[in-house]
Formats: sequence, structure tokens, C-alpha cells
Amino acid sequence: MKKKMNRRTFLKYSAAVGATTAIAGAPTLLRAQVPEIKIASIQPVTGVISDIGISMRRGNQMAVDDINARGGIKSMGGAKLRLLLGDSEAKEDVARSEAERVIKDGAVTLVGPFLSGNAMAIATLCEQRGVPFVMDVAAADDITRKGFKYTFRVFPTTSKFADSMLFYMDKIMKEKNISKIRGVVTNTGDLFGRVQGATFIKTLKDKKFPIEVLGHIEYPLGTADLSAEISKIKALKPDVLFPVARPGDAKLMVRELYKQRVELQAIVSPGSPGWYEPEFLRDMKALADFVMDNVPWVNPIGKMYKEVNAAFSKKFPGKYIDTNSGYAYLGVLVIADALERAKSTKPDDIVAALKKTYFKQDLMVGLAVAFDERGDNINADTAMIQIIGQSIKVVLPEKAAEAKYIYPMPKQIWDRGV
Repeated sequence: MKKKMNRRTFLKYSAAVGATTAIAGAPTLLRAQVPEIKIASIQPVTGVISDIGISMRRGNQMAVDDINARGGIKSMGGAKLRLLLGDSEAKEDVARSEAERVIKDGAVTLVGPFLSGNAMAIATLCEQRGVPFVMDVAAADDITRKGFKYTFRVFPTTSKFADSMLFYMDKIMKEKNISKIRGVVTNTGDLFGRVQGATFIKTLKDKKFPIEVLGHIEYPLGTADLSAEISKIKALKPDVLFPVARPGDAKLMVRELYKQRVELQAIVSPGSPGWYEPEFLRDMKALADFVMDNVPWVNPIGKMYKEVNAAFSKKFPGKYIDTNSGYAYLGVLVIADALERAKSTKPDDIVAALKKTYFKQDLMVGLAVAFDERGDNINADTAMIQIIGQSIKVVLPEKAAEAKYIYPMPKQIWDRGV
């Protein structure tokens, strides 16, 4: 005798059949019920660099929205991405705890987190939990030198920064008939700042490059006073200041250089975010002019850049795609591309897909995203940008240049006022 099917049994049976037929690829109605795929963004949206964190979260979220609007992950029945949000507060312990939380909430992949120290904390946890982690922005070489299986980076390494910096400085010095530069290097005391400053100096020495480092000055991230440090710089009388800075200390530095009337031929960052953020240009006005920065940057002639920047500026009036928001957007695209090819949310399947990544893009300077055995993007690159007329311009390489660089700065530099 057949058993009668009660309501509870019917619902259980129907759910099982629905799941099976959705996976099998029919019917359309059931395919529309494919579960969402959770990925997580961990950025420093509060704390000492919240402006950057907010910009990066916006880049991550806009990429998710754009992917979903284009049909989601098609190889998994059009599954939509859902972005879980985490705030590292620019603190390593918080970054780790936030990563733990979003993993427990079902995130199959993590993206973020701007600060290299935070990235190391997250990468270590992801290795323990077996969860793929794509660093959109974080440069310290050490992160991908640990033999991590689950960590990938779309951003350039500090070694790449240093090599590109010397390439551009060599070109400038030859064109301006400069045989030697006397400089001072400054950096913040966090992992990125220390590594970036030290790597630049080491590369100068290793390659016997004609830049003499008169002094190397370090200060805490989030400092409220740089008067003593600027006094030291003034006493050393460098030709060029090579600062690794965040937006807050970049503003402090420029104001103090103006206040103490420190004469310089140029301010050229080996690569740091302090000099191109909208808040820096807005607050410094004319004092921002002529600063140069060797930095991963948008491709101003790229089709993808033009489309994404227009949409970003429309969605967030007064803002634009820059290094951080651009790489935040790109990082999510790389994750979506891997999910599409993996046809799975299993960690090892995603990792296998990431290893085979060849993601063509012209959003940022550089070629298609492709990872080496360490998980670093072999085609990540930098450009030399300069603030001219309170506007950021790519000045090198020439193939992407929007303007000719100005070097040295005008002699009456501090007569510009505040």
C-alpha cells in the first residue's frame, strides 16, 4: 500500500526535486531560484584612513552591482553576488576578526583590505580556514612570500613600485641633464610605509642609482604633528623629498613645508596614496601643485576606465575612479571571472580558476591580470602622475601621458599661498 503524502513530506520532497532540477539546468522558473553567492569586502571605512576605505568599499560594491546587472554568474544559472561588508578600522586585529565573521556568515571569497598589515592578518586566517582571498590593494612583498595557497594580489608589489620609480627618475634625470640628486625619504610606520620606504632605499643602493639618501625619517601612521620631522628635512637641505604618505599626513607635511619654507626641487613619492585622494586636492588647493607620485593608476585612454569612471562619478558626485577605487572594482571583477570559470563555490575550485586567470582590462595602467606562482599579478604596473593646475595628470609613461611633467618645481613655490 502506498503511503499517503502529508504536507510536510510534500514540501520536503518538492524542495529536493527543485534543487536537483535547478542544478540540472531546467526548468527556467527553478533556475531563477539559484542561491546568491556571498563574497566579502573588508576595508578601513572608519579610522585614520576612512576616506580611502569608503572609496574602496564603493568600488567593490559598484563592481558587484554591475556584475549582477549583467546577469550574475552565468555558469551557475545567473547566481547573483552578495557583498558582505566588513570594517577593519585600519587595525590588524579587527581585520582578522572581521574576516572570521564574514567567513562564518558564508563568504566564499574575500576582497580588500588596502593596508598591508591588515592584508597579512587576513591572508593568515584565510590560509587556516581554506578561503580564497584576493587583495585589491596591498603592496608589501612579504604577504605573498609566505607560501600561502589561497591568497592572490591584483595590485603591484613594493618591488615593482621601486623598479618603476627608478625607471621614471632615470628618464627625468637624463632629459633634464641631472647627474645626481640629494634626497630625503620619509614614510609612515605601518607595514606598507616601512616596506615601501626601505625597499626604495635598498633598490637605490643595489642598483647604484645616482640618488644620495641624506636621511630616512619615519613617523607613526595617524600622527597629528610633523613639525619636528620637517625641521630635520630642512636642515638636511635635500634637492628632492621622497615621501610615502597617507592623505592625513600628506596634508600635514605640505602645510609644514609651506610654514617652514623648505626649498625643494621636487616632491616625488616612490608610491603612496596620500597625494591623489580628492580630499588632498580639495584641502591643499594650490599647495598641491607639482607633487609627483609613482603609483598604480587608471588608464586614462581605456574604454573600461571611461565607462566605469563616468558611472562612479554619476553615482558619487565629486568623486572619481583613482588607484584605490579602481583596483577595488578590478578585484571584484577578477573574483567574478574566477567564479564564472570555476562553475563552483568550492574553495579549491576557485583557487584553481584564479591560478589560470587571464583577465583583459584597460581600467588600470598595465596589461591583463595574470597571477604567478606566488599569487602576484605579473602585469600590474605604475604610472607617474603629477598635480598640475590642481588636477591629476598622467605624465609618464609617454604612451599614456596626458601632459608633460614639470621638473623642477617653480622657484617661488611657497608664494602660492594656502
